[in-house]
Amino acid sequence: MVEVAAPTRHADLPRLETALNDIESVKRTCAAFRDVYERLRKEIGKVIVGQDEVVDQTLTALFADGHILLEGVPGLGKTLLVRTLSWTLTLPFARIQFTPDVMPADITGTSVVVEDQRTGRRSFAFRPGPIFHQLILADEVNRATPKSQSALLEAMQERSVSIAGTTRELARPFLVMATQNPIEQEGTYRLPEAQIDRFFFKIIVPYATRKEMNEIVSRTTTDVESTVGPILDGPYILQAQRLGRRIVVAPHVQDYAIRLVLATHPGSPHADGKMDRYIDAGVSPRGAQAIICAAKIRALVAGRYAVAFRDIIEVARPALRHRIMLSFEGEADGVTSDDIIGRLLASVPREA
Repeated sequence: MVEVAAPTRHADLPRLETALNDIESVKRTCAAFRDVYERLRKEIGKVIVGQDEVVDQTLTALFADGHILLEGVPGLGKTLLVRTLSWTLTLPFARIQFTPDVMPADITGTSVVVEDQRTGRRSFAFRPGPIFHQLILADEVNRATPKSQSALLEAMQERSVSIAGTTRELARPFLVMATQNPIEQEGTYRLPEAQIDRFFFKIIVPYATRKEMNEIVSRTTTDVESTVGPILDGPYILQAQRLGRRIVVAPHVQDYAIRLVLATHPGSPHADGKMDRYIDAGVSPRGAQAIICAAKIRALVAGRYAVAFRDIIEVARPALRHRIMLSFEGEADGVTSDDIIGRLLASVPREA
C-alpha cells in the first residue's frame, strides 16, 4: 500500500543560487542540487524496488527537460514509476490511456457551445484536454492510431498546442512519459519516426532480480504502508534545468559525442564498416543534443563541474537506441540498436 502525503510548501528546499560569480557559490549550488536529487531518489525508492538505472535515467531526463519512452513487458512497474514520480512532484498530473478509439480532441481538448444563464446567448468556450497538465503519462502510447499519436508531436517539441487556429502555450516544466509493450503487437500502431525522435530517452525496463522480487512481494502482500511525500515544485525544477545547462563541456569531449552520432550515418567517414549494413537511417542532431544535455546532468549528480567521457558513455544507449533505424538485414540477423551502440562505443576513439 502507498499513502501519498499532502502537498507541502517547499520552504526546506535548498534553493539554487542564480548568480554563480565565484567558485564557492558554484560549489554550494551544485551541492544543494545533489542533496535534493538524492532526496528525490530515496523517496521514489520507497515504492520502486531496484531499477536504480531506470530511476537515474528518468531523473536525468527530468532535469534535462526531455521526454521519456519507457519500454518493457507488462507488470514491471512502468506505470507505477510514473505515478510515483508524480507523487514526489507538485505538478499537475494526467494519465492518458491510449486505445484505438482515442481521438486527438481527447488529448488536446476542444471547443464546446456554452449558454449564458443570464442572457441566454450562446458562444464557444475552449475546454482544455489532459495535455495541458505538466506531467503526462501516455500509457501504452502505441495502441493509439497515428492520428492520435500525432496530437502529442507539437506539444512534445514546441511545448504548445494549436487548436482551431489558436496556439496555446503549455506550462513549464512539461514532461511526457510514455509507456509501450515491446512484445504484444496485436492492435498496436508503430510510433512514427518523427515522434520517436522527440523522445529524449528510450529507457528499457528490465526484469526484477531474485532479491528484488522477494522485496516486491513482501511490500505488496502485507499491510505495511509506504508514505510518499512531495519533494520538488515546478520553479525548483526549472532552476535545476538551467543549472544543468551551465555545466561545461570541453570541445574534445563534445566532439566525441558528435562522432558517435556521425558513426550511425551509413556511408559516413566516421561509420563502422561492419555495422554500416545494419543501419537504414542514422541518428539526427537531436541525438547529439540529448547526449550532451544528459551528460551534463550526470556530471552534476556525480559532483563534477565539467562533462567527462564516462558521462557520454553512460547516457549513449538511452539517448540513441530509439533513433537508429535498423535495416532489413539488421532485423533479419537479430541485431539490436544496443548492439550497434556498444560496437560504436568500443570502436570510436575518444581523441581524433
